[in-house]
Amino acid sequence: MHLSAVCLAIASLALTPPVPTTPATAPTAPATAEPASKPATTPAAKAEEIGFGAVRTPTLVTRVGGDTKATIEVTEGVYRCGPCGIESPLPDGYPEPTPPGAIDIKTYPSVRRAEFRQESARGLNARMNGGFWPLFNHIKSHDIPMTSPVEIEYDGVYNDLSTLKPTADGAWTMSFLYRVKNLGPVGQDGAVKVVDSAEVTVLSTAVRGPYGMNVTRDGVKILKEWLDGQTEWAIAGTPRVFHYNGPSVRDGDKWSEVQIPVKKTEAPAAPGSAQSAPAPSR
Repeated sequence: MHLSAVCLAIASLALTPPVPTTPATAPTAPATAEPASKPATTPAAKAEEIGFGAVRTPTLVTRVGGDTKATIEVTEGVYRCGPCGIESPLPDGYPEPTPPGAIDIKTYPSVRRAEFRQESARGLNARMNGGFWPLFNHIKSHDIPMTSPVEIEYDGVYNDLSTLKPTADGAWTMSFLYRVKNLGPVGQDGAVKVVDSAEVTVLSTAVRGPYGMNVTRDGVKILKEWLDGQTEWAIAGTPRVFHYNGPSVRDGDKWSEVQIPVKKTEAPAAPGSAQSAPAPSR
């Protein structure tokens, strides 16, 4: 998928997208960003499954709910699930996408990414172009190739996941991901900040359909219901959304993931264990 296609897809999230004065052209990918061949099998666990672009990584994904029979496949370098597809490469080491309808637990490695953060969630959809253009200009000016997905994090926007009513005081961050970390340094670049994200474990579900806040709300509702029905995992962060496709993909077949960071709950101490035993009397 061309850079301009992905960029226009995110621009379409806004209600009244601005029009640039000069048509943007796709940046030329540096040699370091060319797709690497799938690493040879090594004794290290899972090492053979980590690579660039559309590679299967089934041992990096744990299916825990939803449509447990849903599957993806890689055809000619493209992730496929029914009519849905992902043409652009994922960052190095990212687990494969979750198929629409399924619920997975996945751990994402640290990735270098260009971020634009907005401290107000007022007029959320209309404001998202305020992040799109600085991010687009950043990767264009530094000859950084586009990857998939575009990530959007909602910090404090959905404080109550039971009602899913957005709060105006929340913040959101849109990120374009570097395919590998050596494509550019961390630091501030105008309104854009380049950082290395922390490793994160998430509960994820995929949604097929048009982009927009309804995707986020529908996905979070599915994940919250799953979390409420078990005790092994607890919420560890705020929701985020992955958008995978550009405008060349019809709205009904667009592929998104909605994720909530999670952590293992602490198991209660077993009766008679040292932790629960009373202190000896003196």
